Amino acid sequence: MKQPPAQSKGGGMLDRRAFASLLAAAIVALALLCLFYGTAFTPTLRGGRPSLHLGLQARTTTPALPADLALSSIPVCDARHSELIPCLDRELHYRLRLRLNLSLMEHYERHCPPAPRRLNCLIPPPDGYRVPIRWPRSRDEVWQANIPHPHLAAEKSDQRWMVVNGDKINFPGGGTHFHTGADKYIVHIAQMLKFPGDKLNNGGNVRNVLDVGCGVASFGAYLLSHDVIAMSLAPNDVHENQIQFALERGIPATLGVLGTRRLPYPSRSFEMAHCSRCRIDWLQRDGILLLEVDRVLRPGGYFVYSSPEAYALDPVNRKIWGQMSDLARRMCWQVAARKNQTVIWVKPLTNGCYMRREPGTLPPMCGHDDDPDAAWNVPMKACLTPYTKRVNRAKGSELLPWPQRLKAPPPRLEELGTDSNNFTQDNEIWHSRVIQYWKHMKSEIQKDSFRNVMDMNANLGGFAASLRKRDVWVMNVVPFMESGKLKIIYDRGLIGTVHNWCESFSTYPRTYDLLHAWFLLSEIEKHGCSMEDLLIEMDRILRPQGYAIIRDKAAVVNYIKKLLPALRWDDWSYEVKPKKDTLSSGDERVLIVKKRLWDQTLQVL
Repeated sequence: MKQPPAQSKGGGMLDRRAFASLLAAAIVALALLCLFYGTAFTPTLRGGRPSLHLGLQARTTTPALPADLALSSIPVCDARHSELIPCLDRELHYRLRLRLNLSLMEHYERHCPPAPRRLNCLIPPPDGYRVPIRWPRSRDEVWQANIPHPHLAAEKSDQRWMVVNGDKINFPGGGTHFHTGADKYIVHIAQMLKFPGDKLNNGGNVRNVLDVGCGVASFGAYLLSHDVIAMSLAPNDVHENQIQFALERGIPATLGVLGTRRLPYPSRSFEMAHCSRCRIDWLQRDGILLLEVDRVLRPGGYFVYSSPEAYALDPVNRKIWGQMSDLARRMCWQVAARKNQTVIWVKPLTNGCYMRREPGTLPPMCGHDDDPDAAWNVPMKACLTPYTKRVNRAKGSELLPWPQRLKAPPPRLEELGTDSNNFTQDNEIWHSRVIQYWKHMKSEIQKDSFRNVMDMNANLGGFAASLRKRDVWVMNVVPFMESGKLKIIYDRGLIGTVHNWCESFSTYPRTYDLLHAWFLLSEIEKHGCSMEDLLIEMDRILRPQGYAIIRDKAAVVNYIKKLLPALRWDDWSYEVKPKKDTLSSGDERVLIVKKRLWDQTLQVL
């Protein structure tokens, strides 16, 4: 056989080599492209252990690290993510092509990114970020650089929500239906209800309020002087920064929406619900949204409604008012007062009215298999929640006025199988623990160092109760596996929410001054989730120069200490072996750390 010419043979080899080189380059380029698109999405939590310098890998593909190995660095997110809320990221809806019903507000509900779309990186502060103005000044002014969104001030200029004033944004206390100020509006409501001294707390019998569609939460801000605490609630909608403003001001608030799922609160949590031009269609789907408000109202609770339907005389609003009145009547609500632009309904104290309704009346009563306290990812139901035999017999919740109810064993303790002795002991232990915490931080903190506080594993609310005399408010978070405990927290006159810490929390970055985590990090891994992910999430919601108190097993604390430089939580730290008590384990440590203030170039300020 004739051999090919040497030149032809060499040329073939070169062609094959060139093709191989091109193929290798294409594979590398494709891998880089996949890496970019696989990670250039919403940062949030991901299960697994860290691989040095590379973020977190899936638990199923990465072996456990040696005990002495920890992250030496954690990536920083792109600046465009400085206000990211991972499970409420509307861009994610489009990227995942979720089929959401916009008319039911599903696009404002929680939708967490799946594992391939997650990052693990630290959220940078916006350019020019400054340590927040401290409470009580923050009620009336914040730094514009911290929330650089003056468009809301221009859009609501006629309603006096907020005013741009140089490098600050001021809050005159106005609202859509109370231009003259929330303080006067609150007094007006108290006068309508003929409460003593024109105080909305009604001698301590009104303590917890749900403010739906709260704007920048001026209503909740001015309720505090009445010794009333409001859970101010609004979605991350077209006015996307309103809750961010509320939290920057130091006002209790959270992101949420009345859509298709229940609010993350147990039944009978609030003495009052409030809607001032909240733009909610209460008549949709057989009144399901108003029935959700009914679920969380206590016996004899009030629904304060300020909206054109309550006073306008045009045919459209008259028709809506007639339908609203009919729905309220079928729900057994009665008009307690009506004046000017506001109507106030009151919920019945007993089941009597429900039992007297004509057969087939809508909405129906909820079935015996319905748990009215189930509140994590539970679909709303268009039905009325009847009272238990005990509540029906007592004609109310049997709660003492505030503040006596804070330390009095609530009647619903028996539903948890806990007795009053354990409750009292829990109070005493947390009172002692909080004294020790503040003693350890005494040399570091000032009187106004804290305003927004989160107890990430709140149990019965003992930590928050021990902070009553300090000028703070506490978001008590109960893990969803123990959601029943949240009703005890509300019965004490405190506020909180149910949450799954394997997911990101529904709040903006940099919204809490102090995080308290009691045996949460060791517990999270028992549920197949990552301790490192949770620490990165804690960093997201913790303000620069904010503090974290981590009370956990010694091994967990030792591991976290190795991560402090990577998290930039090494501005100050203190570790102690705590005194033993009946809630202690034999192997327990307390680690208190302070987060650094750093800019987008990673330089410490």
